[in-house]
Amino acid sequence: MEWLALLAVVLIFAFPFLWMALTAFKTMPEVFRFPPALLPEKWQIENFAAAWNSGPFLTYLVNSLIVAAAILVLQVLTVVPAAYAFARYKFKGRNVLFGLTLVALMIPPQVIFLPIYVFMSEWSLVNTLWSLILPYGASAFGIFLLRQAFMQVPDEVIEAARLDNTSEWRIMWTVMAPMAKPVLVTFGLFSFIYHWNDYFWPLIMTNDEQVRTLPLGIAMMKSNEGDVFWHIIMAGNMILIIPILIIFFFAQRHIINAFVYQSK
Repeated sequence: MEWLALLAVVLIFAFPFLWMALTAFKTMPEVFRFPPALLPEKWQIENFAAAWNSGPFLTYLVNSLIVAAAILVLQVLTVVPAAYAFARYKFKGRNVLFGLTLVALMIPPQVIFLPIYVFMSEWSLVNTLWSLILPYGASAFGIFLLRQAFMQVPDEVIEAARLDNTSEWRIMWTVMAPMAKPVLVTFGLFSFIYHWNDYFWPLIMTNDEQVRTLPLGIAMMKSNEGDVFWHIIMAGNMILIIPILIIFFFAQRHIINAFVYQSK
């Protein structure tokens, strides 16, 4: 009975994705057919070409890659030192600062977008890729996650490195970070997926096609008459998620290791 329950859960979560993938190969009449058919009568590969040619999709794709990758690099450069300081240093106000970090973790970006938009406007960064990157240069979630991983590293490892006259900077990047590699990879995957799929922030900060990202490009795939070609939109969504599936395929082992590591 357990495997039946597990199969039911898998179907609940997987069926919408399966329906989207199959709809991407259907014709317009098949999309609205009732009763609906799961499989298309004729597989329409042309839907993907139509989605790609509906706008400057290559520009959207490159912008999404730049934004997601740049945010990830900045977050790693800020998260690792912050997590190391919270985990291994005792200084005045540490608990207060860490509490503020947790508070920042609970605040959704929709709440604070207005003052950030004003700052970006004053710095003449609105409608540029920098306005999509800089507000996410640090991650409260990453600091919390990596701090927990660093706290599980034995003190003897750090003391041995210090006895070898290793600098704190090298201890942080060559000792601690590699030992927390599964957690870092998991955080990197979460960060990349979130910002790759982000719709709200690019919608607020950009109004030029040259700096818009892939989710916005897919959302704009509508005719001037208001018709919605769902089979083309589903093909665009498949283009959006294929890079995520590839990354997840190669990173799944590290994700499993991260959960095992955190549970020890």
